[in-house]
Amino acid sequence: MFARRPSRHESFSKHHNTSFDKHRAGKATSSKQKRSFRDHAAIVKKLDVKPKKPDHSPPVGSTLTSPIVTICVGPEQRLFAAHEDILSHSPFFAAICRGQFLESSSKRINLPEELPEIFSSVLEYLYKGDYYPRLFHNKRRNIWELEEDGVKNNVESTVYSQSAGQLLLKDSMVYCTAERYGLDELKRLALRKQGLQSGIQCSTILASARYAYANTPDSDSKLRAHYLALIIRSRSTFKRSGTMQMEMEQGGTMFFDLFVAICNHMGESHSPGMSVNEATANVNVT
Repeated sequence: MFARRPSRHESFSKHHNTSFDKHRAGKATSSKQKRSFRDHAAIVKKLDVKPKKPDHSPPVGSTLTSPIVTICVGPEQRLFAAHEDILSHSPFFAAICRGQFLESSSKRINLPEELPEIFSSVLEYLYKGDYYPRLFHNKRRNIWELEEDGVKNNVESTVYSQSAGQLLLKDSMVYCTAERYGLDELKRLALRKQGLQSGIQCSTILASARYAYANTPDSDSKLRAHYLALIIRSRSTFKRSGTMQMEMEQGGTMFFDLFVAICNHMGESHSPGMSVNEATANVNVT
């Protein structure tokens, strides 16, 4: 009998062994392995026969026949154009498009306080269900990763904020913007992406944490708890940071929450076996 000739896929899998750091995203080894955050959710939805709430996510690939709205963003008045029905998936823009603030003759919305880089990501999400860098599911490793195109992730992970006077984490700013626009699914996506970032300076993390506290309501503690857990996990690094010392001297609500989270983590208020995430989840973030 003739020996079976190895298939091209088997040969590829045998000789292609890519190392992967669990704390940051890696490149996909095959285009077949790429599944977007939306694609994976769609598959789960098909497999689940139980009745679910209606899906209010943006209609990717739908027929776009609604009027075009011009959005003027930032102090430099950078112009964006979007379909009214797409914008209306945000309660914030739906209210504007109903005529409360929109100039009916010009179909123009002014957002002087927004950053064009962040609004561009929000608009990309409204049309495509994701924003750059794209999140996909690596089927072979069964993990979520950020798509790469040869550009280092940390270059695209920060945006300069004039109000803060320094670089801030892009995903945190997207999260806070999604909070204002009422886009809960975008908030979850931004939080998942931020958890895949690495190689960020302590000063950027602390400044972004302050931004998160200043731009999220007390009732929304997920992004705040993310930063508390991050600082506790990397406490040996932050302990040596001069920026951390200056931030603590300035004080604020964040550092009281951090103190409570550390106490929980050290086992002073609960079982010693509790994880960092469980400890921060017990913090009454205010």
